[in-house]
Amino acid sequence: MKSGPQAWVREEILALKAYHVASAEGFVKLDAMENPYRLPEKLREKVGRLIAGVAINRYPDPAAPELKRRLRDTMRIPADAGILLGNGSDEIITIVAQTLARPGAVMLCPEPSFAMYRMNAVLTGMRYVGVPLRADFTLDLDAFLAAIAAHRPALVFVAYPNNPTGNLFPEEAVTRIIEAAPGLVVVDEAYHAFAGKTFMDRIGAHPNLLVMRTVSKLGLAGLRLGYAAAGVDWIGEFDKVRAPYNVNVVTQAVADTVLANVDVLEGQAAQIREDRDALAERLRDLPGVTVFPSAANFILVRVPDANRAFEGMKARRVLVRSFDGSHPLLANCLRLTVGAPGENELMLAALSESL
Repeated sequence: MKSGPQAWVREEILALKAYHVASAEGFVKLDAMENPYRLPEKLREKVGRLIAGVAINRYPDPAAPELKRRLRDTMRIPADAGILLGNGSDEIITIVAQTLARPGAVMLCPEPSFAMYRMNAVLTGMRYVGVPLRADFTLDLDAFLAAIAAHRPALVFVAYPNNPTGNLFPEEAVTRIIEAAPGLVVVDEAYHAFAGKTFMDRIGAHPNLLVMRTVSKLGLAGLRLGYAAAGVDWIGEFDKVRAPYNVNVVTQAVADTVLANVDVLEGQAAQIREDRDALAERLRDLPGVTVFPSAANFILVRVPDANRAFEGMKARRVLVRSFDGSHPLLANCLRLTVGAPGENELMLAALSESL
């Protein structure tokens, strides 16, 4: 008799829960930090013609030279830095963790932060060490530096700004972390378009720094394109682990074309920043709601009863993300993506009625 997966799957995998993505059909979807705006009609038509001519019968160029040139120009990647492309930044996290997962290697992260850091530590067999943020989600730099000294991590992830809290850690504190860490420090700038801060121009000054980004939050989430920049010696090692055809021909072609019109995406990001600040002010007027500062395209709030509010909003066809139960510091917290103005109005009404 053949035994099932329980007998063969690694214990740490059996203990995991798969990353859950809720069905959003029929909902106002404000749970995944997506840009709510589509591309202008003329640019969509151009993209449509482009896709029609893409040779989908051929493998993509694994080096993606045209796309890398476009990213270097539009995202101001230093000329002497190497570039790594991924199927979203999720794949880059996996590549980096796989590359550095020597026996006994430690991954160190602030907590709470992006769930995929810890998950990749489990998947690759790294020892995970989380350093709690303070109750207001600010970085406890002394505790973090002490953890670096105690555990000598091979890999540190710092989300800048942090997800799901939305706040931007002080620039000086992140610099101290990079300088203190013996291994690689990944500064995850997934929300750089909304933060107005970056470490991209400091790669040359810090040989252990990798800056990671995605075009998802800019409005291209469906393309699944992430990119990272670091010293060429680091990128050369990660390229050995990267699957050779990980960024498909459609993604390469469309991203190159849309990023040639990056001003469109930057204009949308500016609108989202403006709407975020207005939304935060209105959220502060709701009884019992605590609003945390955000430098991203979402806002974290604490409500008296997150489950009641979440289910009430869901019943009103508005989907947000509840983090209650995921970490002690996130008790009764909801994460609200900034949508288009009409979506924000529906979200505010649903939240107010559900409190």
